[in-house]
Amino acid sequence: MSLAYVIAVIDAAAILIPLRGHTSVAANVDFAEKNTAVVLVLVALGIVGVAAAGAVTLRPTLRWYVAGAEPTQQQREAAMKIVGRQSVILLVAWGVAGAIFALLNLAGGSQFLLPILLGMLLGGPAAAGMGMLLAQRTLRPIMGAATLGLEPRLAVPGVLARLVLLWFLCSALPIGVIAALVVLRSYGWLIQKSTSLDVPLLVVSLAALLLGLPTMILTSRSISDPLDEVVDAMAEVERGRIGTFVGAYERSQIGRLQTGFNRMVAGLAERDRLRDLFGRHVGADVAQRAIQEGASLSGDVVDAAVLFIDLVGSTRLAESRPPQEVARVLNDFFRIVVDAVDEHQGLINKFAGDAALAVFGAPLRSADPAAAALATARALGTQLRRLPVVDFGIGVSAGRVFAGNVGAENRYEYTVIGDAVNEAARLADLAKTSDRRILCSAAAIDGADDAERAHWAECYSTVLRGRSEATHVSAPATSLP
Repeated sequence: MSLAYVIAVIDAAAILIPLRGHTSVAANVDFAEKNTAVVLVLVALGIVGVAAAGAVTLRPTLRWYVAGAEPTQQQREAAMKIVGRQSVILLVAWGVAGAIFALLNLAGGSQFLLPILLGMLLGGPAAAGMGMLLAQRTLRPIMGAATLGLEPRLAVPGVLARLVLLWFLCSALPIGVIAALVVLRSYGWLIQKSTSLDVPLLVVSLAALLLGLPTMILTSRSISDPLDEVVDAMAEVERGRIGTFVGAYERSQIGRLQTGFNRMVAGLAERDRLRDLFGRHVGADVAQRAIQEGASLSGDVVDAAVLFIDLVGSTRLAESRPPQEVARVLNDFFRIVVDAVDEHQGLINKFAGDAALAVFGAPLRSADPAAAALATARALGTQLRRLPVVDFGIGVSAGRVFAGNVGAENRYEYTVIGDAVNEAARLADLAKTSDRRILCSAAAIDGADDAERAHWAECYSTVLRGRSEATHVSAPATSLP
């Protein structure tokens, strides 16, 4: 505020001082040596006064801001009015200083009021406008904290108003002064008709050029800075940094842009979070398929391999151990299963209590789904034996299955249906009593490549529970550790 006041004093002085010697005798009292001390005192008092008043208006806001506290609604409203209040303080200070100066020089007569009025008209708007621009820039962090989470509303001059203010301070005001000087001299008001205005007009023009530059910079930066922040944040979001936000410290159309950008980024982050959660629940491939194809009860009949794994003794485990420990054992068990299935490009189709169903070849096609399922089974046989208090049975089969969405239009899930699924589940039950804990059907062996087939050996044929035909059962050819 003090800086804005000083700039306004310089602005007015640069215009009024060159008039010295070009006005009538009565008006020349304005420039008498005896008034120099009065002017300096008034300027000093004005600087101190606006600084003190500004500190008083800012103190309540600084108290909660420095403490990092959440502002109340009343404190938010007070913070948003700071810029306007400081502009009013500058106007009042300028008006009071002008009134005091006029009272101290009443002997100058009526002609003396014109320079005083001219000084007030020049300095008041300049001080208020410059103070508003400086305050908006200086108080950005406070405004951002005060308006956090609020819908922006127009509480400060918007883009159009700032451009109009820029025009007024840099163009209308100096041009108006020049026009006023010409008119005053033409009619002999305040300025004698014989007076040359070359020097005053030159000084006014130079003052407009020099003092208009900081005003132009402040106004343009008050618009371009927040826009640059949004542009930079957009570039960060394009690079995948979804958590990038901008400070919403503006209370104009620019503030709506800042808040709108933050809402957009929050929406993108929420969408990514939901997509991640969706993928964790149904699998990344199924989630991608749902995003691409939309909500529909559709599917395809494909060649796929199925791996079914079931935990042995889970009922006894739940009876003998606390629920938290049972959950920890299951999480450790399924973590190994998921990692092994993912490593071989499979999909965990579902968890069913202490069992899991993995599919290879759907929804993403695979060059050799049977080989991938068999390799996963062998890897699990090695890794799961390292877990304490865990026993299991794994069954693998392959064949034609329906892979798609099953359910109702408003609630469905991706699943696989077919004889291979049932056969894999029955083989997992049978594997719980076998030495290797892993069994597979002849369909899986026949569908695998030679390299994977070499790791398996046919054991026997049996009719699985619920089936009418015998299944040729194979197990890993070498003992698992």
